[in-house]
Amino acid sequence: MNMYTPGNGIHAEVGDQIVVGSPTVGTPGRDGEVIALHHADGTPPYDVRWSDSGRTTVFFPGPDAHVRHLHEAPAPPTRPRRPYEAGRTG
Repeated sequence: MNMYTPGNGIHAEVGDQIVVGSPTVGTPGRDGEVIALHHADGTPPYDVRWSDSGRTTVFFPGPDAHVRHLHEAPAPPTRPRRPYEAGRTG
């Protein structure tokens, strides 16, 4: 695990998604997967495989970039249903 502290700038881990806004109105932004880190603490730059081209580049995020931490939202634990709840939904 890395030593990132919230509020210290952009942070990513391998498997996260980088999303970059479009530089002009009417053109799409870009997104890609972080496939390697250059620093153990998760700070830039990152090796990113871009979804639109499949190419891998070294990426230094600008102000229009953000990270989607895809691994941070585990599914909530589910409890087994009791027999009397079999017909219920929700």
